[in-house]
Amino acid sequence: MTEAGAASDAVALPRAALAGPDRRVRLVRALRRTPAAVIGATTIALVTLVALAAPVLAPYDPVAQIAKPLLPPGGEYLAGTDEFGRDELSRLIHGARVSLYVGVLAVLLALALGGTSGIVAGFHGGRIDDATMRVMDVLQSMPALVLAIAITAVLGSSLTNVMLAIGIVYSPAFARVARGPTLAVVQRPYIEAVRAIGAPSPVIVLRHVLPNVAAPILVQATVSLSTAILTEAALSFLGLGTQPPTASWGLMLSAARQYMLIDPWIAVLPGSAIALSVLGFNLLGDGLRDVLDPQMTAR
Repeated sequence: MTEAGAASDAVALPRAALAGPDRRVRLVRALRRTPAAVIGATTIALVTLVALAAPVLAPYDPVAQIAKPLLPPGGEYLAGTDEFGRDELSRLIHGARVSLYVGVLAVLLALALGGTSGIVAGFHGGRIDDATMRVMDVLQSMPALVLAIAITAVLGSSLTNVMLAIGIVYSPAFARVARGPTLAVVQRPYIEAVRAIGAPSPVIVLRHVLPNVAAPILVQATVSLSTAILTEAALSFLGLGTQPPTASWGLMLSAARQYMLIDPWIAVLPGSAIALSVLGFNLLGDGLRDVLDPQMTAR
């Protein structure tokens, strides 16, 4: 066997161990045995199902004024009505679409910006690593919510700007999570073997580095989804996110402040929806961490 063939075999072993159907089956089975992951995944599945089927599940138009304002829950309106006489349940159901839409796209943006920057910095090292991580340090030195408020205040109030702000704010976390494992992976013998046979850097990163650093990035993405939903709700609460009359959990909480003593349900329901969604993503993230962490798996 030639040296190039031996190097290729040495590289194929780690990839086969990391990216096969058997490993995916083992991962699913391990998650099923983790109560936190099961509860979190079930909660997220329910919220996602409600969001996707919102036009079917919502009994009324979420922006239509159809009844007296501030009706208590029960009867024809199961969750009551808001200060304009709109059905609260319909607005809760449609609010799930906004929260998940903003959260998922914002985290994908943060993953693209931060994850790519971290992998590139860890792979190349040197000045590229120093320059990239100093930029991330500057972003991470500012409080996340304050920075998101500043970005949306400059860009204007809209869902697109909220997603952009959240994506920028959470990109340093992905950069750090991706950079650490990349620094360790590039020192392994099979990476040196791939370089020795002349493989270009993009191929090395995509085929041999990325599969080995995907686990912590996946956990970070799951946890960041919960904080992204919270940040979107906070920005909408402050009037910098979703604009009326669009149904949004944060916007519903903001409108409910002055009516809490008259009708507390108008604030309890959207607050509970936010808490339930955040709890689901956090539990799933904890379960993934326990399953994918080698030390936790060994124990």
